[in-house]
Amino acid sequence: MHSEPPFEIFLAAPPGLETALADEAREKGFAAPASVPGGVTLRGDWSEVWRANLVLRGAGRVLVRIGAFRALHLAQLDKRARRFPWAEFLRPDVPVKVEAVCRASRIYHAGAAAQRIERALREELGVSIEPEAPVRLLVRIEDDLCSFSLDTSGEPLHRRGHKQAVNKAPLRETLAALFLRQCGFDGCEPVLDPMCGSGTLVIEAAEIALGLDPGRSRGFAFEHLVGFDASAWARLRAMGAGPTGDAEKRYRGFDRDQGAIAMSRANAERAGVAAVTEFRAAPISDLARPEGAPGLVMVNPPYGGRVGNRKLLFALYGTLGKVLSARFSGWRVGLITSEPGLARATGLPFLPVAAPVAHGGVRVTLYRTAPLP
Repeated sequence: MHSEPPFEIFLAAPPGLETALADEAREKGFAAPASVPGGVTLRGDWSEVWRANLVLRGAGRVLVRIGAFRALHLAQLDKRARRFPWAEFLRPDVPVKVEAVCRASRIYHAGAAAQRIERALREELGVSIEPEAPVRLLVRIEDDLCSFSLDTSGEPLHRRGHKQAVNKAPLRETLAALFLRQCGFDGCEPVLDPMCGSGTLVIEAAEIALGLDPGRSRGFAFEHLVGFDASAWARLRAMGAGPTGDAEKRYRGFDRDQGAIAMSRANAERAGVAAVTEFRAAPISDLARPEGAPGLVMVNPPYGGRVGNRKLLFALYGTLGKVLSARFSGWRVGLITSEPGLARATGLPFLPVAAPVAHGGVRVTLYRTAPLP
């Protein structure tokens, strides 16, 4: 069996942030997104697949389920894989990479399963199999059901194509977008990051405020699939290419490291948000409340394995908490860290927290406040 549009589309999200991604998908007009462990499912045709890659800030990648069949042993897998309508999706001239997993099935050897499917692709369609192929076919055999999905994104979606300069342990853009959403940011208030590093949180907030599509500057794997319509894609892409929001300079990043500030400015320039962002070298103790309406202080300070001396970190978080409490009345705070002790060291009145989220080998938690007294 195989899928005709509308397909089942799977949006990958960091476990713990599925609901935030489902909310974003709903807001962007996708029909009936449902949270499931590790992501969000919805249904749509190819244009919705393209649009999901282009406009969703929180999705890590977009997978499309193209079909499934039962297979109880390798010979059956081999036979049915040869009859599968690959030519409806895959082009003979575009190499493919096959990745298989097996769970609770009579076929238990993922490597052997992948080999059978690779052979079917080579012999029936003439596709070459390469480890660095632009198209990835994901095979899942669970309870003897073999299902096929295509990764339509290619490079992970947090690689927006703007951030060439990064410092150590940068926050992924997808995570930054979902954490901003969880803090109630909708693009209509100022955002300030007192330890901005390479500028991810500030740039993400500015892009949201300007209504810029996150995928506007990069390519995608779906461009190599059968039925890709370059002119329809160009029209879709053009719709979100220019700024739609207001252009006040309300997105500010500070860092005591001059190199980080230079990186942030360069990244903001490439992202097309230099006009609405401001980056300056300054220690936390010099932080001043900007004029105008209160907004959101969003910060991803150093923590845990990322940075050495823990005693210095406690002092840093303590200073941050004191400065924010004294000078930022009416502002909300969102703080991302891997260590509850460091969050407590700020002395800030955090709301109850959600479960931690995996990020680059550590588990981080978003600590949020209501408007500070």
